[in-house]
Amino acid sequence: MLSAKTRLRPELAPLASYNSGLTLADVKDRCGGGPIAKLGSNENPYPAAPEVAAAMAAALGQAHVYPDPGGRALAEVLSARTGVPTGQILFGDGSEDLLNVLARCLLGPGDEVVTLYPSFPLHEDYAVMMGAGVTRIGLTPDHAIDMAALLSAAARPVRLILIANPMNPAGLWLSPEDLDALLAAQHPDAVLCLDEAYVEYARGAGYMEGTARLMSHDKPLLVLRTFSKAYGMAGLRIGYGLSNDAELVRGMNLVRTPFNVNAPAQAGALAALAHEGAMRAAVAEVTAERARMAEVLTRLGCRVLPSRGNFLFVETGQAAVALADRLVDGGVIVKPWKQPGYETWLRVSVGLRCENDQFLAALAALL
Repeated sequence: MLSAKTRLRPELAPLASYNSGLTLADVKDRCGGGPIAKLGSNENPYPAAPEVAAAMAAALGQAHVYPDPGGRALAEVLSARTGVPTGQILFGDGSEDLLNVLARCLLGPGDEVVTLYPSFPLHEDYAVMMGAGVTRIGLTPDHAIDMAALLSAAARPVRLILIANPMNPAGLWLSPEDLDALLAAQHPDAVLCLDEAYVEYARGAGYMEGTARLMSHDKPLLVLRTFSKAYGMAGLRIGYGLSNDAELVRGMNLVRTPFNVNAPAQAGALAALAHEGAMRAAVAEVTAERARMAEVLTRLGCRVLPSRGNFLFVETGQAAVALADRLVDGGVIVKPWKQPGYETWLRVSVGLRCENDQFLAALAALL
């Protein structure tokens, strides 16, 4: 029997466990064995290219050997595409891992992190974990990114500016002009991190990737990407970071675990980059369904924010946690948003057409 209470770091006191969402196993009994529309985790409803599985199977033949700690083969491909030197590219167990590494590398008690709100919870949690304070830049009354407030905050000597572009959960994004204004406003002492987990869904007129300015930017900039979303590899956990600041990358490499991306995941990512047809087809289907779902939800009387992700942020007028729980009875999993001010909002991922229709029908019945 334990005789003393384990003392945790006091910085952990305000944190809650990450809401990773319901699994298929969690809800199968509640929906009577019917089909389940899993629309709560922003997963790609389409599988990765078949070449990914083949490459992973081949890599398993060397499972007794540690993976390349620097992911050099993958870094060379990404360097050729982006112009970022291989030594300034690093990999993580998903881009979430790199958010953790960035916080441990950069932040300490008393530091300030600026982020958009509503936010991806880990953007805030990792900062709080290190004892840093978080400054939230909320949306304007008409639910747009408050660029005036963001630029004002970015011009101060904060430690880190952490921006999801597109935003998760809101789906909103910085226009090319907004991104250029943010880069110009960035204080020289601040590090700017652009979390571009959904970049493949956002590409097109009115959006500019951070890599377009990365190597010409004169202040520290980190761009995070992932294979979890558009490439359909969420279960493999592999993401990467690109930076113009060699010292920042050096620090992150000191902090991360040396073999943080397994060999099959590295092999799968290489295959995914070499065979992007499946990714592009999936993105086309999802973006078309995203527009259709937004139209139907608007007709149902919901407020739907514009989105460049593979999800929609929806205001229903009802308590989101209770509504999401009732949707489970209809075999539908969505994510109710719990951050203050957004308790009546749901984030729903875009799935297969049949899954989206299942959600729309269930929601219509409840509304």
